[in-house]
Amino acid sequence: MPSILQYLVGPRIPVEELRAHRVRYATPTVIFMAARILLLVSIFLPYWHMELEAPQYPKGLYLTAYVNHLTGDVKEIDGLNHYIGMRPLGEAAAFERTLAVWAIIAMVLLVEGAAFVHSRWAVLLALPAIAFPIGFIADLYFWMRTFGLNLDPDAPLSKSVKPFVPTVIGEGGIGQFRTYAEFGNGYWLAVGCAALTVVGFYFHRSAYKPLYDRAVGRQQTDAA
Repeated sequence: MPSILQYLVGPRIPVEELRAHRVRYATPTVIFMAARILLLVSIFLPYWHMELEAPQYPKGLYLTAYVNHLTGDVKEIDGLNHYIGMRPLGEAAAFERTLAVWAIIAMVLLVEGAAFVHSRWAVLLALPAIAFPIGFIADLYFWMRTFGLNLDPDAPLSKSVKPFVPTVIGEGGIGQFRTYAEFGNGYWLAVGCAALTVVGFYFHRSAYKPLYDRAVGRQQTDAA
C-alpha cells in the first residue's frame, strides 16, 4: 500500500515519463491556470444587475452588485423600499461582502494547489471554486427572500404591500414597480472557472491515475 503522503498527494512524475508525455501532464495544469485567472478577474466585474422601473423615475433606477460592494442608484432604491418597509440594501450580505475578495483569493490558491496534488484528493481543494456560482445564487436568493418577507409593518405603505420574494433573475415586480435582473460578467467568469475546473479534473485523472495504479502495483509486488 502507498504511504500516507503518497496517498494524499499522489505520485511524482518520473523525469522520463514527463519528457515522453509532456502534453498529457501539462494539460490539466494549463486548464487549472485558466480557471484561476477567470475567477481572479471576476473580482473586478459585476456579478448581478437590476433595473427598477417606477412612475417617479421614468428613466429607471439601476443597481449593480460586485462581490464586495454595490453601485448605482442605491440611495434612490432604498428610498422607495423604505415606503414598503424593506431594509436598506447595504444591510444585505454585509458579512459576505466583507470576506468575498479574500474568499475568492483563497479559492484561487486552492485550485492552484489542486494542480500539484496528483491524487483524488485534489478534487476537495477545488470544490469551493466549483460550488461558488451556486453558492452565490443561493446567498442572493436568501437575502432577497429575507428582505421581502420581513417588511416593516409600520412603513407608510405597509398596508398596501404584502410580503413577497423579489425576483432574483428575470422580470418581476410589486405594485407599480417592475424589476429586471440578470447576472453580470463577473458571475459568468466564475461559472467559467467552475466549468474549466471540472474539465481540468477529467484530464487530471487521465494523467495521474495510471501513475498511481503503477505505484500501488509496484509496492504490492515488492511486499509479496
